Formats: sequence, C-alpha cells, structure tokens
Amino acid sequence: MATLAAPQTATTTTWNIDPAHSVAEFKVKHMMISNVKGQFAKVTGALTLDETDLTKSSVEAVIEAASIETRDAQRDTHLKSPDFLHVEKFPTLSFNSTRISQVRDGELSIEGDLSIRGVTRKALFSVEGPTPPTKDPWGNTRIAVSATTKINRKDFGLTWNAALETGGILVGDEVTITLDVEFVKA
Repeated sequence: MATLAAPQTATTTTWNIDPAHSVAEFKVKHMMISNVKGQFAKVTGALTLDETDLTKSSVEAVIEAASIETRDAQRDTHLKSPDFLHVEKFPTLSFNSTRISQVRDGELSIEGDLSIRGVTRKALFSVEGPTPPTKDPWGNTRIAVSATTKINRKDFGLTWNAALETGGILVGDEVTITLDVEFVKA
C-alpha cells in the first residue's frame, strides 16, 4: 500500500535583479587624501528567497566589468586596462552567496565568493533588507536590498600603483563596495 506524501507549501521564490534600478558602486582613496567613487551600471543576477527562513536563501550577482564609470574617461580607460580590471580577459565580476545570517530584523550578513579579475576570495556583505514586497504600476512585485563590504584590492590581483613624490601612494588598497539592488519576482 503506497503512502501519499503530504503536499508541501512553496516558500521559496525567485527574484531577478532589475538592471535598470540596480547599481554597484565603489570608493577608494586617491593620493591618500580623498575618495574617488565609481560605479558599474550593468548588474544582473538572481535571489532565491526562502520566505520562511531567510538563512536558507541564496543570491548571485554578475557585473559587467566594462560598464565601469568614474566620470573621467581617461581614468575609466585605465581601470579597464590590464593594470586593473583587464576587461578583455576578465569581462565580469561576480558574487555567489555561501551563507546568510540574520543579524536582526531587516539586517543580514551574507558571506560568499567574490570573483574579480579571475581571483575568487571570501567576502562578507552587511545587508539592509530585504524590504517588504511592493507592487509596481505594471503589476510586478519588487523588493530591494543595500549591501556593503570592504576588500583589499591587492587580494584580487589589483596591484598597480604609483608612489607620490611627497611619500605615500596614488591609489589606496582598501575598496568599499556597495550594491543597491532592486529585484523583480520571477
């Protein structure tokens, strides 16, 4: 006699990054005195959301390296070159979560594998969100998160620098990365 399994309620949903409403930003010290900021305009990826237990969720994001923009064409060209991102050889940066922890209501800690320039290292993002779901005027359901981490660029093979005549270096080693991402329910 066969036993029927009880029907399971689906608690896992898929959400796709909305590239038109998402951005990856970074900042790094310039000449040891000020921050230079830039962004990557082309971000894609998905969130698999376990609505009953956020720690069982997962997220992946892919950034098109050539979409870098710092408001200075000469600097952007240099950042795309083999001195930095080497976009012809390494066209994307990526992140895949490996562990999600709830810090408190509305705040998560997401650990995962961050790949830049062909080098993969562990990264830990502090995350605000996800926001409560909301409907847009076209009937789509949306949520958003804001995630931040700090990395040492040298850990990813981004070692180019120049010494300053007065001492110090042109480009700082610590880079702050912030992702402001809006997801659309699939």
